[in-house]
Amino acid sequence: MPLNSSYNDLITKINQWDHEYYVLDNPSVSDAEYDQTFRKLLDLEANNPALITAQSPSQRVGAKPLAEYRKIEHAVKMLSLANAFTLEETYSFFEKAAKELDIPPSTLTIFSEPKLDGLAISIHYEKGLLVYAATRGDGKIGEDVTHTIKTIKSIPLQLAIHNPPEKIDVRGEVFIPVAAFKKLNQMAEINGSKVFVNPRNAAAGTIRQLNPKVAAERDLQFIPYGLGEYEGKFNFTEHSEILNYFHTLGFRKNPHCYAFLGDFAEFEKNYHVMEQIRDKLPMQIDGIVYKINALQQQTSLGFIARSPKWAIARKFPAQNEITQLLEVDFQVGRTGVLTPVARLEPVFVGGVTVSNATLHNMDEIERLGLCMGDSIEIQRAGDVIPKVVKVVKIGTQRKPIIMPELCPVCSAPVERIEGQAAFRCTGGLTCPAQGAERIKHYASRKFMNINNLGTKLVDLLYSKGALKTIADIYSLKLSDIAELEGQGEKSAQNVLDSIEASKPTKLGTFLGALGIHEVGEESAKTIAKYFKNLNTISHATSEELMQVPDIGPVMATNVVNFFRDEKNQAIIKQILASGVTWQDEQSTSTHQQILAGQSWVLTGTLQNLSRDEAKALLESWGAKVAGSVSKKTSCVVAGKDAGAKLDKAESLSIKVMEEAEFLEAFNVSQESDIAS
Repeated sequence: MPLNSSYNDLITKINQWDHEYYVLDNPSVSDAEYDQTFRKLLDLEANNPALITAQSPSQRVGAKPLAEYRKIEHAVKMLSLANAFTLEETYSFFEKAAKELDIPPSTLTIFSEPKLDGLAISIHYEKGLLVYAATRGDGKIGEDVTHTIKTIKSIPLQLAIHNPPEKIDVRGEVFIPVAAFKKLNQMAEINGSKVFVNPRNAAAGTIRQLNPKVAAERDLQFIPYGLGEYEGKFNFTEHSEILNYFHTLGFRKNPHCYAFLGDFAEFEKNYHVMEQIRDKLPMQIDGIVYKINALQQQTSLGFIARSPKWAIARKFPAQNEITQLLEVDFQVGRTGVLTPVARLEPVFVGGVTVSNATLHNMDEIERLGLCMGDSIEIQRAGDVIPKVVKVVKIGTQRKPIIMPELCPVCSAPVERIEGQAAFRCTGGLTCPAQGAERIKHYASRKFMNINNLGTKLVDLLYSKGALKTIADIYSLKLSDIAELEGQGEKSAQNVLDSIEASKPTKLGTFLGALGIHEVGEESAKTIAKYFKNLNTISHATSEELMQVPDIGPVMATNVVNFFRDEKNQAIIKQILASGVTWQDEQSTSTHQQILAGQSWVLTGTLQNLSRDEAKALLESWGAKVAGSVSKKTSCVVAGKDAGAKLDKAESLSIKVMEEAEFLEAFNVSQESDIAS
């Protein structure tokens, strides 16, 4: 497979998994599978830096927040951690850090914390009072979950000191203790309600409850692990001091934390101690977090786009069990991909009973030599859906696993595109299995941004038959919505108003909203900018599409096939006839591309522009807007409370503009100032 295709396949796969895990709370792969795939992406980018694109998951922290919740922007980004899977990898990580600091590794003080298996939360206090709490979200913007966080008794509503800082973000993990988790599932079985697959899933589902009474009934706990925004007298020199400070504020301590010097023998000793006590702890942990304790060293090292260079998570090995493969079902996803799902003889593994496992695709089934009736080894390490590792014993009455020729939902033909592992339903926008998810994708914030048409409402309207395709959004009537449970005429009118307000859009936004497989937000913008109008895009050949920067043969083929489908064409015509419109790309930008080839970075809070507006402005001049500062950065725009990015820019002698200077420079009459 060509390098670009392999790279694009990895990006699409990981972004989809991120969406399932962080947005839908419905992951389809194990942590081990995700970590392995992400490592492949990082290795590919490390060896081929020219491949790296803005839509790569390595360039972001995470994924986008749910549409139903109020959004909260983190003043300081919430980072996620890189993973290590061996002691050698763990030690090597800190060897590199020590080399960058120009000191021996054995002089580093390493702080060890059990890695709690829950949901990352940032709790914001002002003058000692809890103001709001938010999930990590995509690292920059999270979901407001204050209503459920306030029900957790281990979180103080008022900090337990007389001289609290003006502002402080206490960051940590919300989790459900093992005993409380067992009790929760026992009650669920008695009541015939949903049984949670593991404590992490239970904690995440509880925090996202709209009704705080439900959260209050469950014994959620919170333990802090780090500091976000802080305004006050800062006397800390070590990470361990910050954790002790949190305890004086009224928070619980993470048990079994301690510091040691960074040599290999100490890492090995620490790991084995934690592995032995793992199953005896009252909460579930899935590894150990190692951090350089000295804050000055943390600051010197900084971070890459996705994670800090001074901390890493050492994962515990996966847990394996043997069971029998009974049947294989095929599920149809939003993009039409048919995914084989193994139905297992139920087996207890990793603390829960599992009866399903992912098989990924037919190539994986062929690689495993798997048939129904075989005894198999499955692997699980705190994941939601385990992975089939290998066939242990061939069954006496085994049956082959065959991809259906017709979609199990809409009966449209199933086809496999040459060069791809996936089989897809050709029903496109009209397949019911894809319908509701395509509508949610289309209406989502980053695409058509239909504010009041949320996930639950789409599901209700879809189940009632009022929505079948994305075109049906524009034929909704007041009565379709007002007659639904929990709705009324006022809320129904708000939905219709949002739909009407969304009609003026941009070509790139509309193209991304169509949900063409592998065509994400950035790819859609790139294609729109290159071809200028929808008619040209819809008639473009694969060869013409591959002339577009960062568009490989797989994505090009997907675009061609989408627009060749007569059913898709009919739906697009319906949408356009309803009044959805945009200016073609050639008429939307009057700017010369004077920043073409330059990489700019935005940091801090801008007073006169939103971050998205500033990004759009820079892109209209041809610049690429990156998420992190490097030697290749052309300029950094620094707003209020700019942090580590500004420090790094100054250390690399990169040009820095304050917001006022930035706005003045973008006056058309001063084009030369910008380009300098």
